[in-house]
Amino acid sequence: MLSRQFVRENPETVRAALEQKGVDVDLDRLLAVDEEWRELKSRGDDLRHERNEVSSRIGELKQSGEEEAAQEAIERSSELKAELQEVEARADELEAELERRLLELPQIPQDSVPVGADESENVERRREGFDDLRGLPETVVPHYDLGEELEILDFDRGAKVSGGGFYFAKGDGARLEHALVQFMLDVHREQGYRDVFPPIPVNSASMRGTGQFPKFTEDAYRIEGDNADEYDDEDLWLLPTAEVPVTNMHRDEILLSEDLPLKYQAYSPNFRQEAGEHGTETRGIVRVHQFNKVEMVNFVKPEASDERFEGLLDEAEEVLRRLDLPYRILEMCTGDLGFTQAKKYDIEVWAPGDDMDDGPEQGGRWLEVSSVSNFGDFQARRAGIRYREEHHESADYLHTLNGSGLAVPRIVVAILEYYQNDDGTVDVPEALRPYMGGTSVIDGHDAVGESALGDE
Repeated sequence: MLSRQFVRENPETVRAALEQKGVDVDLDRLLAVDEEWRELKSRGDDLRHERNEVSSRIGELKQSGEEEAAQEAIERSSELKAELQEVEARADELEAELERRLLELPQIPQDSVPVGADESENVERRREGFDDLRGLPETVVPHYDLGEELEILDFDRGAKVSGGGFYFAKGDGARLEHALVQFMLDVHREQGYRDVFPPIPVNSASMRGTGQFPKFTEDAYRIEGDNADEYDDEDLWLLPTAEVPVTNMHRDEILLSEDLPLKYQAYSPNFRQEAGEHGTETRGIVRVHQFNKVEMVNFVKPEASDERFEGLLDEAEEVLRRLDLPYRILEMCTGDLGFTQAKKYDIEVWAPGDDMDDGPEQGGRWLEVSSVSNFGDFQARRAGIRYREEHHESADYLHTLNGSGLAVPRIVVAILEYYQNDDGTVDVPEALRPYMGGTSVIDGHDAVGESALGDE
């Protein structure tokens, strides 16, 4: 969150960020609440000081025999107490409102972020892996058709068991997902990441700490009851990303300078109520309600965050380089920058199986597999995460960064389509073969069950 002082001293900067990010917040009301709160705090200090002075005179007046004056002082002290209670009660109300409104303010984009209205104005920084593309079939079969033909993806049974937006990965499909997770963890472990296996349910305080709440409750799965505008800090939700529990590991803690930078990686299943809105987004595993992902979370000193941000991007890219998958890097413009982010890159892998009119010259489409984000001290303020240079020094807010390393289902899509052969089999990328027991080609499985007999 933004500090009160920053908002108070930079209202036009905040107003510009609201416009750039398309967030509707009554900033004038927030500033008015802050002004009234500060006036009441000052009035409360004055009343408290006067009451202390009056109380100290009461004993002196009684000792000197000035009973009438002492009684007047007692009555004045009672009046001051009543007024102070009234002032403090109102100040508490305003402070609670001020905190709620501050939570609704988005992070300020860094000056280097391109200005733009929406995703159409994101800036492509570079492409990688297109100089030496492998030979593809004349017609690349989309992953959802190929996965069913090979009996490695099962959408009908996923829907039967859990509803739309869920799927079974079977046989080599399941092995491929497991292999990717372990491969990604090994890559990032080489890069100095510490492994964390987080709890899957997270409480509302954790969701608020990383900025998912209060804005985005509609996308989260609440474990008990329906999603609602009102929730308690201890209400539990299925995590939408491992960013939430891993960042909140250090909520309300003070770290030491010698602990930083902290680099954590975490595999988790992730749960989101989003689903494809149209077209082939509703088919296959590009947008599903449950998906596997490896997340990288960094805690750094403020002066190190820009350099670490670029390093984090490179660490996420390394997975795609080793898998030899073509991809591109996009820098998000202000209008497509998330609520919590000061700056963000998206890594998009190329999947040639669907012609979505947004792919490169070779056709196909781009699939986001990682968002690499610098949050500055925005999450740290919400979650109360600070650090000290030395034990005896005051604590400051650190910076948090994260990036997916990577989202597994979309990498599966890219592999099934980019590594597809003319005969409908799929080559396993060399880097993954040790993780699949030496399997080099996915050539499918026999169907199981009476339904496999068709009309016979």
